[in-house]
Amino acid sequence: MNCPSWESFATACAIMAGHENVFALIDCNCFYASCERAFRPDLAKTPIVVLSNNDGCVIARSYDAKPFVRMGAPYFQIKDVLRQNGVVAFSSNYAL
Repeated sequence: MNCPSWESFATACAIMAGHENVFALIDCNCFYASCERAFRPDLAKTPIVVLSNNDGCVIARSYDAKPFVRMGAPYFQIKDVLRQNGVVAFSSNYAL
């Protein structure tokens, strides 16, 4: 995973400081799964998925869950696969 360093971020901010309007676009990998892990550090080494509204389908997967489930998979079809592979499923938490 290639992430920009803090130094490159600080440099970019310094360059843009003289501009009136500055916009940022952040694309985070496995965003909702990463957020859940931020609140549950005990799951740092556990594969996790996050489900859509009403737990319909998978909307986010941690890197270690990707081999077991595809994005958008209906939860009712993969429940057993998740359980067999120790993958923890979370309901979506859009308030994050």
